Amino acid sequence: MVPEDRLAQIIDRFEYLEAAMAEAGGDMVALGREYAELRPVVEIARQWRSLTNEIADAQGMLDDPEMRDLAQEELPGLEARREALEAELQIALLPRDAADSRPAILEIRPGTGGEEAALFAADLMRMYQRYAEGQGWRFEVIEQQESELGGIRELVVNVRGEGVFARLKFESGVHRVQRVPATESGGRIHTSAATVAVLPEAEEIDVTIDPGDIRIDTMRASGAGGQHVNTTDSAVRITHLPTGIVVTSSEKSQHRNREIAMQVLRTRLFDLERSRADSERAGTRKAQVGSGDRSERIRTYNFPQGRLTDHRINLTLYKLDQVMQGDLGEVLDALIAEDQAAKLAALQE
Repeated sequence: MVPEDRLAQIIDRFEYLEAAMAEAGGDMVALGREYAELRPVVEIARQWRSLTNEIADAQGMLDDPEMRDLAQEELPGLEARREALEAELQIALLPRDAADSRPAILEIRPGTGGEEAALFAADLMRMYQRYAEGQGWRFEVIEQQESELGGIRELVVNVRGEGVFARLKFESGVHRVQRVPATESGGRIHTSAATVAVLPEAEEIDVTIDPGDIRIDTMRASGAGGQHVNTTDSAVRITHLPTGIVVTSSEKSQHRNREIAMQVLRTRLFDLERSRADSERAGTRKAQVGSGDRSERIRTYNFPQGRLTDHRINLTLYKLDQVMQGDLGEVLDALIAEDQAAKLAALQE
């Protein structure tokens, strides 16, 4: 059943926002954000209302001998369309993660597997970069430490665009690779791993950082010859003393490095608080894909078989080459659909 009272409230709120924006009254950024969030729901709701009126008119025609045949012909199609719209509405009305519309901080680090894990981490970076480019998102490297063979020891990236966190948030976890490493002369298949974390970017109002809680150090950037290595003491390392979180930034401008490092620190502290809140709700909340634990193995990339398997939703695709080229849409769509189905099931319990 469609909650018509709630739909009426949403449409009224949307029309109020529309009028307020036309008059340039209030906080335009906040109004615009709420307007953008409500618009897809309102569009579906208006279609559903229009279709419901058409069905009522057609049902009224059943009593007219001259119009009965036409009404009987039209009604099944109209009702099928309304049923499809109701399913869309149920999904559109699901509780949303308030962070879904935010940009994201993407972090990749090698796990078990030595140099091969670092090379796999670099492959994951290129996969996400190509996907981001295909979505029209901005992919800005904040910190990148390379290994001797061109792998990645640590990567921190800011990804900006529409719905970034909503699309990427289920990528957090351990990604496992099975393949013959370039460094393997015997042709044996090795298993290694990399950890991915996707964090919603925090705003200044989300987190208050006491200046007494941080230590800021400047240093000379170091690494294996990557693009962020320089010869001046411009790199910045910020340590958050209460949590032990350490953030570095190695751009050319020390002032810019402080801004970037503080932004990443805010984001990690914001994510820490979100994780605590999620843990408190975990006993009653079942509507999620996987546990949300970043130590959880979520996906296997088997190169000899050209196979990708997402263990949380039992999805297997034999298109690994395309996925590594950034063709992630099918995987992400399946994860989002599973999350929506879990949330719908939880609401109906």
